Amino acid sequence: MKQEIVCAGFGGQGIMLMGKLLAQAASQAGYQVTWMPSYGAEVRGGTAHSMVVISDKDVACPAVFVPDMVLVLNKPSFAKFEPKIKKGGLIIVNTSLVDDKLKRKDVKCLELPASDIAKSLGNIRVQNMVMLGAFIQYTGIIKLENLLSSLDKILPIHRRNLISINQQALKKGAEFAA
Repeated sequence: MKQEIVCAGFGGQGIMLMGKLLAQAASQAGYQVTWMPSYGAEVRGGTAHSMVVISDKDVACPAVFVPDMVLVLNKPSFAKFEPKIKKGGLIIVNTSLVDDKLKRKDVKCLELPASDIAKSLGNIRVQNMVMLGAFIQYTGIIKLENLLSSLDKILPIHRRNLISINQQALKKGAEFAA
């Protein structure tokens, strides 16, 4: 098994945190993992994406050129990555910020209003966790428990007070995808 995943959106939407959490959780689940961030020129507000490769064998290259799965939080990322997904792949779209419709018929699509769900939880910044929770539930690539227990390993000390809201967001995303 080898899955190449891209998390994409604006800088400041927690794209790097998504990828890093996914990588940590997959490693905790016993997989070989790489995580590689990629920032746009502007960083906050510019486009950003992180690449995660999860495999049951050694990973030779951390770069993802033709992803199996893409999680997109904004419109520019949808336009950039929709054409790149492997045939038979998956795109998960934050419909709160992306109103474009999938043009391809050879990939699966899960649409969810991640930003709206995050707002209902009281913090728009957890839209990334809503997306990640939905992704894990929909794909079954790892268990939700791996994500939940990995948060304290990757959140910096000054953000540990946000563990609870991030866990709630992961669960809400998973509920939506179920």
